Amino acid sequence: MKKIVNYIFLLLFSLLTLGIVLSCKEKRGELIRIWFNGSYNRDFNDLNDLHLSSAKTLGIEPVASREKAKHASRKMKEIRSNDYYDVEELTHSIPFLVPEAEKLLKDIGTNFQDTLKNHNAPLYRLLVTSITRTTEDISKLRKRNFNSSLNSAHLYGTTFDISWNRFPKVDEKDTLNIPAEDLKMALAMTLRDLQKAKRCYIKHERKQGCFHITVRKES
Repeated sequence: MKKIVNYIFLLLFSLLTLGIVLSCKEKRGELIRIWFNGSYNRDFNDLNDLHLSSAKTLGIEPVASREKAKHASRKMKEIRSNDYYDVEELTHSIPFLVPEAEKLLKDIGTNFQDTLKNHNAPLYRLLVTSITRTTEDISKLRKRNFNSSLNSAHLYGTTFDISWNRFPKVDEKDTLNIPAEDLKMALAMTLRDLQKAKRCYIKHERKQGCFHITVRKES
């Protein structure tokens, strides 16, 4: 009789443990709401003078053409698509950044995916839409858009743009899709943390659909 009682007790304990484990798994799979409790325009409104000041301190001397970029005043790192971000086909910039800016971009990408993981969301990559511009690139842009700045922080290898309305999905087979506006909020949370840590200056570009980001000198 005692053996039977012990067997029933072990069986009930096993079922209870299994239920707890399954319950935990279900909770881990639940999508947590993504919410940015701030204002894009107010929180990311660092003026061009701040971007330029940091760019001139950390960056290269502006180069005239893509060929001359190979002999820039500072060695730069090539920016290629990877697990954390895709580099869009660049028509008016070149895929090179000074090491400090390259590290910042990598940190933004990894931190963004960590934010998604913390919300039990499927993973997405960032889309880098513009990087370093030559004076030749700036001239071409001015022909298309006269309002383009001649003295852009993009000239110094310290600055890049990240789209806030387009996000490539890591696993296309994953049927759970996150709206672009939620992904923008996840990106904004990531950027605000780095901004508060004084790692970068950020401008929310509404018309261009991107965050304009310049690396800062770490204190």
